[in-house]
Amino acid sequence: MSSAPSAARPATLIPDTASTRQYIGAWSVLSVLQYFAAEAAVIGAWAGPRPYDLRTGYISDLGALNCGIFDGREVCSPLNWLMNASFVVQGLGMLLGALLLSSGLLCVAARADLRVQPRRRPWLAAVWVRVLTGTAGAGTVIVGLVPEDVGSGWHIVGAVMYFLAGALALLVLGILWLRKTNFAWFILVCGAVSLTALGTGGLTGMDIPEPGTLERLMGYPVTLGMATAGLVIARQVHRHRKEMRARAALR
Repeated sequence: MSSAPSAARPATLIPDTASTRQYIGAWSVLSVLQYFAAEAAVIGAWAGPRPYDLRTGYISDLGALNCGIFDGREVCSPLNWLMNASFVVQGLGMLLGALLLSSGLLCVAARADLRVQPRRRPWLAAVWVRVLTGTAGAGTVIVGLVPEDVGSGWHIVGAVMYFLAGALALLVLGILWLRKTNFAWFILVCGAVSLTALGTGGLTGMDIPEPGTLERLMGYPVTLGMATAGLVIARQVHRHRKEMRARAALR
């Protein structure tokens, strides 16, 4: 009597957690932190009739090309080129990370002790993280290339792409990394705060006493969450590369 055929075990993949590609991808995402240095420098050079206020001033005002009245606000940002360049560099870092960081690596939070099954839910979730991160990156590149006062609606489109896709990417990544890294909850909270702020802005039309605060609650968490993800991966990849070099030296 023949035994019943056993179900084939699903194929597993050992993600590459030590390659130069992953290392560059991680640092590319981590590089988004340059935004905060650029913003501080641009605010310091603000030449409007009143000092720039983080609570009431829109982020895009810092990249406005002309001095004068824009949408009822007095704007004058001599270092607008630096702000816009920072937007573009931030977006390119996210795009490069989305291209270089593999879905397998994202599935396991760059942990070498874990395995992944391709085309299963975690794998598909990691693919979506890459797609959403790339979309957010493209959005902020658009923001930098099309400042708010050039008369194009693409600036708003780019900003919404960054806020919405960035927040969703962090939510999916945070859920995916639960029980894999202690930073998962921070990434998850960043995504939730950004998405909640975006929803509030949409419902109120930004007609609130502190629109600058609300916009920063949309944008800052995305930047911090992405940088945290990059840091987690960079640290893990660096550790694995160091261990591989140590083992090679003993041979």
